[in-house]
Amino acid sequence: MPGGCGPVLSCADQNTVFYVLYGLLVNYKAARETGLPLIVLPVDCGNPLWLIVDRKIVQFMRRIPFCSGTFTRFNWRGWEIWDRYRAHEELGDAILLVTPGKNYLQLCNADAVSDIFQRRADFLRPPEATEMLNVFGPNVGTTDGTQWQRHRRITASSFNEHVNQRVWVESILQTTSLIRYWSSKPSINSVATDTRTVSLHVMSGAVFGKSYPFRGADETNRSAREDSSSYGEALRIILDRCIPLVVLGRKNLSRSWLPKSFRELYQATLVFQQHMTDAYEVEKQAMMRNDKLENNLMTSLVRASLAKVDEKGSTTASRQEGLTEEEVYGNVFVFNFAGHDATANSLAIGICLLATRPDIQDWIAEEINAVLAAVESTESSYETTFPHLPRCLAVVPFYKFETVRLYTAVAIAKSTGPKPQPLKLGGHDVLIPKNTVIIPNYSALHTHPRYWGPNSLDFEPSRWITSDGPNTQQPAPSHPTEHFKDPAATRNSPFVGWSGGARSCPGRKFAQVEFVGVLVGLFRDFRVKPVPRRGEDDGMARRRLLQQIRRDTGMRLLLQMLHPERAVLAWRKR
Repeated sequence: MPGGCGPVLSCADQNTVFYVLYGLLVNYKAARETGLPLIVLPVDCGNPLWLIVDRKIVQFMRRIPFCSGTFTRFNWRGWEIWDRYRAHEELGDAILLVTPGKNYLQLCNADAVSDIFQRRADFLRPPEATEMLNVFGPNVGTTDGTQWQRHRRITASSFNEHVNQRVWVESILQTTSLIRYWSSKPSINSVATDTRTVSLHVMSGAVFGKSYPFRGADETNRSAREDSSSYGEALRIILDRCIPLVVLGRKNLSRSWLPKSFRELYQATLVFQQHMTDAYEVEKQAMMRNDKLENNLMTSLVRASLAKVDEKGSTTASRQEGLTEEEVYGNVFVFNFAGHDATANSLAIGICLLATRPDIQDWIAEEINAVLAAVESTESSYETTFPHLPRCLAVVPFYKFETVRLYTAVAIAKSTGPKPQPLKLGGHDVLIPKNTVIIPNYSALHTHPRYWGPNSLDFEPSRWITSDGPNTQQPAPSHPTEHFKDPAATRNSPFVGWSGGARSCPGRKFAQVEFVGVLVGLFRDFRVKPVPRRGEDDGMARRRLLQQIRRDTGMRLLLQMLHPERAVLAWRKR
């Protein structure tokens, strides 16, 4: 080639191959010393560039004869959902994936996972795993040590009963409009889109104190959505295209030579940033005028940001008591990320699962109507209704817990950091090499028959109900011997849907209140079923939908139904 480009490219290729082989050899040597089962993979499964193309390449290779093997089984995002506990049943509770970049320890051992969550100083969050969450500023999901303690203290206090009241009201209002829209149609295939809207509006009310009317997926009155559309659309674009954001960085996305989708992503970050800035300034000015403030998450964080902060931006917890403006934005984004996208995905999966269980729908309706009696759902209050739905509280957690058990939205990774860390596995101490990423295999932990019995892969909410005994909560009024079995009350529980230890999800009750409100709005007066295809009866349609959920649920940014439009449901009055 002119100018000698051929030899230069050849040298670059040789260097790349050398780097891959050298990294693989070094990591293999360190992994082998552990004595754990090893799976050697030629590509780092955490490489952001690989994450863009992994699914397409693996699907292509599966079509080639004799190319199926460990690479196509383990070297793509979301393989755990398809594999469930089978790899651990074959190889053991701990499996090391050896790649050129890092070693990844997949764990399916409740005692070991609990130990890791408790040892915060030994097992840290790998920075590359949370880089996307740092787009708008440091936050409770990306900090460690004393900085995390400060963020945790402030954000945990923000998730208070006043916010829960707002969540309840918004959930009921949004879902009342949602069920009116759904029940007006012979069938709907927009469960994921519409629950995403509901979740977005609940989040908008809880975070910013702004309420927006619900509009269904095919309703044309777009102007009625006000500025919620720009805020919601910006958030959707950011979450759907997060990998280029991490790889290139926020500012580099505006380059004119990049694809149009990248520039749209950059514009979305500006819109979302402006939305947060406007809300921040409104709350700050209202506070300075001593106006009566609403109880929402932004108000709580602004109060924290106006606390004493060292002028030089000291990073010591003793000198920096509040949050900087950038940290407020960082935490608001994390709330939207976890509270909107993860909750919306779980809602869509959960509603489809409930469509396969009419008996559970009837159980929910019986409790709701017994407690609310003549009170309209929209007139109920969080303080007087939510605590007095003991049976519904049992149903909702195990519906929510059972959904999360089978389809955990996101796994929390840990790392050994700069030095090896001992870990007890099966009665033996194993020294895990430095810089090893540790992934609690939620999909395996939540489905292994050792913990969940022979029907571990089935959607069976009754597994969360027990007779009178220890480690239980309030009984249902009509069934006083039935209690909800809280996994948090069980030592070293295999259920880790909201993480564990001190870093457990601070918004857990937020999500539960939202789920209760959604169930009240949907199932008090209505029931749902999958629409049968030609030649199907209702039972066949329910079985088909259940198989569709199992086959179609996979990982993008978070776990979600990949083709939710294929789930066609019909809502009818009871």
